[in-house]
Amino acid sequence: MRKSILILSLVSVSALAGCLQTDGERALAGAAAGAVVADATDNNALTGAALGALAGTYCDDAGICN
Repeated sequence: MRKSILILSLVSVSALAGCLQTDGERALAGAAAGAVVADATDNNALTGAALGALAGTYCDDAGICN
């Protein structure tokens, strides 16, 4: 069950990444995805949200989510 949630959240975030225009939007989506993934894998959701927000903010700068 947890693997299904993890896969679903990763697919959802990947699909939405192209729709987001600003760093703030990508940070919010990354924070939400990070919290969901962390909770699904029995890790700290707050830490997952923080890491997801950082990844969302800088993914455009790294050329990952153009």
